[in-house]
Order: sequence, then C-alpha cells, then structure tokens
Amino acid sequence: MSDEPRISVMVVDDHPIWRDGVARDLTEHGFDVRATAPDAEAALRIARTVRPDVVLMDLNLGTTSGVDATREITAALPSTKVLVLSASGEHKDVLEAVKAGASGYLVKSASAAELVDAVHRTAAGDPVFTAGLAGLVLGEYRRMADAPAGGAEPPRLTERETDVLRLVAKGLTARQIAERLVLSHRTVENHVQSTLRKLQLHNRVELARYAIEHGLDEE
Repeated sequence: MSDEPRISVMVVDDHPIWRDGVARDLTEHGFDVRATAPDAEAALRIARTVRPDVVLMDLNLGTTSGVDATREITAALPSTKVLVLSASGEHKDVLEAVKAGASGYLVKSASAAELVDAVHRTAAGDPVFTAGLAGLVLGEYRRMADAPAGGAEPPRLTERETDVLRLVAKGLTARQIAERLVLSHRTVENHVQSTLRKLQLHNRVELARYAIEHGLDEE
C-alpha cells in the first residue's frame, strides 16, 4: 500500500442520495472523504474546519448558489481546489463557475472512472473539464471579445506557447500536450513555466482561466 497521503475531499450537493453515493464511491476508490454539505453556508463553514484538498461542488444547492460557495471557499482557502459536478452543461454556468474560482467542471453524466481521474487531476493542479465544455466557453468569449478590454496590450507569447496554453485550457496534461504537439514532456513544461512568468500567473488553473477570459481560439 502507498505511504502517500490520500487526497482529501468534501462533497457538496443538496440531494442526499446523490451526495452520499458520490462520497461512498470516492471512499471506495481510496479518497479521504472528510465531510459532506447540503448548501453553500454549510459548505463554507465545514470547509474551513476540514480543509479538504478538493471540494466537489454542485451549482444548484436549493436556495443557495454553488457559484457563491465556490467564490467564498477559494477566497478563504487558497490551497483548496473546487471541482464543479453539475447536471448543467450550459456554457453560462461553466463560465460563472470558472470566474468564481473553480478549477474544473464535470457534468453529472460523467462515469465513475472519469470522476476519479478528475479528482486526482484537480488535486494535482490541472484544470479539468468535461469534453467540449472548455471549447464551448472559449468560443463564447471569442464571439464576445470584439475588442481588447481596457485597451491594455497583453504579454507577447510565442506561437508554441500559445499552442500549449490552448491545450492547457482544454484540460490536457503536460504528457498529453507533448504527444499532441510532438514535443518532449520537458519542453512542454518549459513552455508552461515561461508562459506563467510572462502572464504573472502561478499555476495551470490560472492559465486555463486566463485563456478563457481572453477568448483564445482553438484549432
């Protein structure tokens, strides 16, 4: 058995059967499910206490908002990452969640294997999206962004850095990006680090958010 600490998780959903089922599945796959919560107020209060690595967050929490809970948790607990798990695949909901600080977004139709992989990747700092959702949001921003906001010229990225950034925004790992662009893993990591420095960002989640907010196109 591995001596590495288990990834700690909290599940936030207003449907007790779904909430308990997800918690049980994650426990069976080796995660440390520290708590569950039925609404935004309880989520913030409990998260402050248990300080999970990852919060699985539903958006529709009855009379409270998962977007608000995401914003409050990521502000109060910078080391805790929020992965949205929602029945909605609407790009508006994805965008609101990402702008609130979510590291990724899965729809509830995702398989157990996809969920387990997504939690692992979220804990590791990778942005994770259900297939197609990142592109949907990027496309919406492209249509909306007819002119640069604020008139400020963005930092200049090389063509290859831009290619890597687009794939980071789509949720690909460094290894997957290396395979897609026929580069070495080390070269991809170098491009990521260079882009982080130029944009004055700290991690891949912030890179993905930058790409979405600036309407970077996809091939």
